[in-house]
Amino acid sequence: MADADDHETARADESGDTVGSEDADGSSGCLTDTYVAAIQHELVDLPADATRIGVVRKPTSWFHGTVDENLPELGPPADLLETFRQREEDMKMQGLCEEGAHNAAWDEVGFEDAYREHLEESADAQAAIDDLESRLAAGESLALVCFENTEKKRCHRTVLRDVLSDGSSE
Repeated sequence: MADADDHETARADESGDTVGSEDADGSSGCLTDTYVAAIQHELVDLPADATRIGVVRKPTSWFHGTVDENLPELGPPADLLETFRQREEDMKMQGLCEEGAHNAAWDEVGFEDAYREHLEESADAQAAIDDLESRLAAGESLALVCFENTEKKRCHRTVLRDVLSDGSSE
């Protein structure tokens, strides 16, 4: 892969950040992330050539209609999601607002660390990451898509974007 010096990074759009890269030879691919409702309601301006990659473990039929492909192996593991959702519900019952409960549960269950561990230890997740990194290096633009609006809530999608950005700049 190209050296970090060969990449130019840009971030844009409140609905999803874009991490763009342009290699010294002029080939380019960008990595964007957003949520499905932003696409459906045209709240996000994705690159016209971006392949929409779902990263949802159990997508709905309408989710499939919004993305070009889905990689469930890059969704959070079921046990992590279950633990997180239960803790989030408990916090809502204690009076926290939806966003507050979501973010507090994220911290309490160590969601980011557990998700990163899943990405490192799962052979299926590693194969999917390697494939996406190769596609980015070849100049394909990708948009990671899941359900969560990250304007006020944390999401695995942004962690995955950071993992891919770090990997493609090495």
